[in-house]
Amino acid sequence: MKAARQASDLWWKNAVIYCLDAETFLDSDGDGCGDFAGLTQRVDYLAGMGVTCIWLMPFFPSPDLDDGYDVTDFYGVDPRLGTLGDFVEFVRTARHRGIRVIADLVVNHTSDRHPWFQAARSDRDSPYRDYYVWRDTPPADGDEGVVFPDAEDSLWELDEQTGQYYLHRFYAHQPDLNVAHPAVRDEVAKIIGFWLELGLSGFRVDAVPFFLEIESEVGDVDLDPHDYLRDLRAFLSRRRGDAVLLGEVNLDPAEQRRFFGDEDGDELHMLFNFIGMQAMYLSLARADAGALEEALRALPPVPPDNQWASFVRNHDELTLDKLSDAERAEVFAAFGPDEDMQLFGRGLRRRLPPMLDGDQRRIRMVYSLMFSLPGTPVLFYGEEIGMGENLAVEGRLSVRTPMQWSDERNAGFSDGDASTLPIAVVEDATYGSSAVNVADQRRDPESLLNWMERLIRRRSECPEFGWGEWQLIATAEPALFAHRCDWEGSTVIAVHNLSSRACTTTLEISEPDDCEGLIDLLGDRDEVPLEAGGLQLDLDPYAYRWFRVRRRGQRLLP
Repeated sequence: MKAARQASDLWWKNAVIYCLDAETFLDSDGDGCGDFAGLTQRVDYLAGMGVTCIWLMPFFPSPDLDDGYDVTDFYGVDPRLGTLGDFVEFVRTARHRGIRVIADLVVNHTSDRHPWFQAARSDRDSPYRDYYVWRDTPPADGDEGVVFPDAEDSLWELDEQTGQYYLHRFYAHQPDLNVAHPAVRDEVAKIIGFWLELGLSGFRVDAVPFFLEIESEVGDVDLDPHDYLRDLRAFLSRRRGDAVLLGEVNLDPAEQRRFFGDEDGDELHMLFNFIGMQAMYLSLARADAGALEEALRALPPVPPDNQWASFVRNHDELTLDKLSDAERAEVFAAFGPDEDMQLFGRGLRRRLPPMLDGDQRRIRMVYSLMFSLPGTPVLFYGEEIGMGENLAVEGRLSVRTPMQWSDERNAGFSDGDASTLPIAVVEDATYGSSAVNVADQRRDPESLLNWMERLIRRRSECPEFGWGEWQLIATAEPALFAHRCDWEGSTVIAVHNLSSRACTTTLEISEPDDCEGLIDLLGDRDEVPLEAGGLQLDLDPYAYRWFRVRRRGQRLLP
């Protein structure tokens, strides 16, 4: 009973999360912009693929100078995307298909067009003045820590109307909110409560460390950032007990651990595993599992009711900032040698298939690896069909092109004129919609889409990956990454060959006397014998295998 209750309460432990932007997913009315009505039409597609949670990128009213992250109203829906009624109908439809919905919580800043900021800049005595951070002169280190060095050279911007400088860690048109101010904290709680009442199952919290940098904003304040994060978590849990907070915290492992909270894990439920992701790309570039193994060993243990979230890429640049300069240069040379493929000197603005030259063996191996890593897998829309990027589009938007539904005009995304689309579609012969689209792959049993559906089904049947304790398995081959996950008397084992050469190995697997063999979960054989010396494997280039240990008396699906 306890395990069943936990599985229900902590649904995100064995979820498959799918990130999308309603603006670029499907246009239902031909105006060139995706919308909630179009997204609702595609819920069955996502349910059929096995997605159990949709993560919505910002959909709030916005000037759209930062792809919706510059918000002018936290309680509304951008009219281009529909109405609150359309949003609620989408959430209802998703829930009916067994899919939860979470959304970006973007409360570290607003748009400079937000009514709060307009009131704040109109009068120094405005009650909204303290919603933001102001100084008469920028601090001496005001040019340090700029997030987007291609666009900004300082964290402080002069407001001509009031003659003071305001803090903005991102773009100048996104003034930072002052969470040290009680009224701002109250507003954040109201925002969370509002969307929970409309059916959300939680939030992906944007740029958490910036959001909590309280002391550097206003000097000495009687507010501990992590106490505030605990308060947010407690409020969320009171309003909806099974809601989740997924945090964007790209810090070193020891610092990341603090954002889970104390030994009971009372702050963020989940954190993106940025360290593991960056090390994975270094291992792929080297065809050597060592970097990934080292990164996983460096991860701090997390409380039992918390979780890492694994991903191949997200909607931002594929950041490599935690690698050394030499390591980053290796990844650049392997996957983005042209300067136009790189961003901010720290990341790549490419999707995986073009980085791997379209090699399906290698692409599938990487996703098999990601889905088997300890934690919850997160997909970015279009990954299931192998979409590429459009490098003609500036900056991070290169990977946010419209979803490719068919080989029809505008990739089947919209009937509108191409000039009205939010971002230009991918047009090249290899990754454009004539070659990569949902309609064709649905009818091809060997397509990446159909393979991904089978992989997701297997992942959902392997809760050990999400719930279990994991450990690395030593191999004699540097190119092989092998690990196991154990949970409630059940064990799964995954082995991945990161290299272009065949490998033969024997894995030493210590199992109790009641072990009767291994069920081959992804291969073409039902069962693999466990020899006296261990598990003997011959792995082709870029091969991947998942196994479940079958113990005496267990009745398991092959």
